[in-house]
Amino acid sequence: MTAPASSPATDAAVRLLTGLVERGVTDIVLSPGSRSQALALAATALARSGSVRVHVRIDERVAGFTALGLGRESGAPAALICTSGTATAGYLPAVMEAFHAGVPLILLTADRPPELRGVGANQATIQPGMFRPWARLSVDAPVPGDAEPAVFATLAADAVAAAVGAAGEGLEGIAGPAHLNLPTREPLSGAVPDPLRATRGPLPSSAPAEPLRIAAGPRTVVVAGADAGPDAARIAREAGWPLIAEVVSGARAGDPHVVPAYRDRLNDPTLAGRIQRVIVFGHPTLSREVASLLRRTDLDIVAVRRGGERLNPSGTAVDARAVEVEPGPGDAEWLAAWTAPVVRDAAPAVDSVPVERAVVDRGALVRAVGAAGRPVDRLLFGSSRIVRVADQLLEGRDVRVHANRGLAGIDGTIATGIGIALAAEAEEAPGAGGTTRVLLGDLSLLHDVGSLLLPADEPAPRIQVIVGNDGGGTIFDGLEVAGTAPSADLDRAFYTPQSVALEPLAAAYGWTFVRAGTVAELERALAAEVTGPQLIEVPLAR
Repeated sequence: MTAPASSPATDAAVRLLTGLVERGVTDIVLSPGSRSQALALAATALARSGSVRVHVRIDERVAGFTALGLGRESGAPAALICTSGTATAGYLPAVMEAFHAGVPLILLTADRPPELRGVGANQATIQPGMFRPWARLSVDAPVPGDAEPAVFATLAADAVAAAVGAAGEGLEGIAGPAHLNLPTREPLSGAVPDPLRATRGPLPSSAPAEPLRIAAGPRTVVVAGADAGPDAARIAREAGWPLIAEVVSGARAGDPHVVPAYRDRLNDPTLAGRIQRVIVFGHPTLSREVASLLRRTDLDIVAVRRGGERLNPSGTAVDARAVEVEPGPGDAEWLAAWTAPVVRDAAPAVDSVPVERAVVDRGALVRAVGAAGRPVDRLLFGSSRIVRVADQLLEGRDVRVHANRGLAGIDGTIATGIGIALAAEAEEAPGAGGTTRVLLGDLSLLHDVGSLLLPADEPAPRIQVIVGNDGGGTIFDGLEVAGTAPSADLDRAFYTPQSVALEPLAAAYGWTFVRAGTVAELERALAAEVTGPQLIEVPLAR
């Protein structure tokens, strides 16, 4: 079929996408579809000129989490493009995570025009506002041809500003999803200018948040949850306060204020009972002890928000965007009580096993993965049992850590890691050779197995997906249900045993594969040069 020489849909798509690039968007993740063809063709034309990077994914859920990973690592929103109908719903898990975690994201969903809505037209459903509970901006755009093309450049500016937190009443400075629903009429596409170029501009920024000034006096602990970042450690250092830092916080590395074995300390009433105030950064989710602490109503709690929803399990927390500590004397005794080395009973003597034969357990797995990290690397933890083991055992290292703990779902972990890898490799110095490692359980892998499909004509990311394979969902063995469910019901409905052969699975998708059954094999696999996608299976006992 011969394409028309011009199309209002194409004119609008060109203005919209060039507007996004001019305001700092570097990546577009698109899924094929008819109604979105003008957007897809404009995106690929911009990619040919080097104006933007385009990543094609056939599964919209995979696309959504790939874009989430790109935004997590870069801080810039990736733009998603899909056709109408059920395709749009595939983005929902990533949209929800982006909202709760404060990750920038832009959704461009093609749609039928108003006259084809609600009349039984093909692939037409209720798309306007479908992401409104989680979107920083939700717009049902005019149909191209019914409005001037310049309107779409304005929409691009609005979407980027909302996604990075530079606009939006009440949530300034907090990133999240922005949704443009884009109805089009036939002809659905026309000739795209060739070459099509756009000059990449800076992301918009919001004014710095007015910090909440707090006194140095009360006995305070700083809690750093997921995505807390360096501010938590900075405040702890400035005020001389102990720092309870989750492994996914980005605040644990090399700081003398970090509390070792923080669960044990919080379980000690002679110590935890003396706390008067808690300053929380990020979203803590990995321990019952911290959750219990944040539910206490006898404490002053200040929560520095990172995502779209305030943290207030006690009902009494003060919501803040930033904090500053007023000058005052520190309490060295208070800090020392929390940061003193942990003294444990001596372990019974056992025969040492050579590392060549030592079987990997969860502790050895997380230690090996943690030790492999370098400053140029990235580490993504899945929402599996392993991340809790890592939280208990790993000391901080100078490596950037990610985790989807906004809603702590298992979906999209591999896709998120691939997005992180693509963003990291795009910005690293030539020859740096950084590796992105994803540490997850077998069910998290199988839940996101479609993310292993990578386009043959796109750069292959340097990524290692390390799977602790214990044959099912052993995280439930440590939850309340294990004490109430009959053993057979626990296995069937929660543990969900699986015996998928991962080596042929990796081969089917073109990933290299390593099985590491001993500590030595695992260490060799992690130390080897990574040139493309690799799956490492580590068998674990239940």
